[in-house]
Amino acid sequence: MVTCYLRYIVDAYKLKEFEHYGKLWIPLVEKFGGKHHGYFLPSEGANNVALAMFSFPSLAAYEKYRADSMQDPECQAAFKYAEDTRCILSYERSFFRPVFE
Repeated sequence: MVTCYLRYIVDAYKLKEFEHYGKLWIPLVEKFGGKHHGYFLPSEGANNVALAMFSFPSLAAYEKYRADSMQDPECQAAFKYAEDTRCILSYERSFFRPVFE
């Protein structure tokens, strides 16, 4: 299993738009075989950092999701929403191997 960790720098004045963006992606990741662990919005501390995590059975399954999502109309609409609202200023993606027990 591989878990993708996304750290976003968001526009602090557009948290409502970013939250909507996150809600669009949760079912889309699951549509392509992933398990979404949620989006995490600023609460205390920095007001412009948000996180998301989701897992796939393997890096190959994640790579297939990435390729397939580029062709999916719902995913394209979610990408366009973020672009149109400019709620995301930047992001970084890292991969981890989870340990549950």
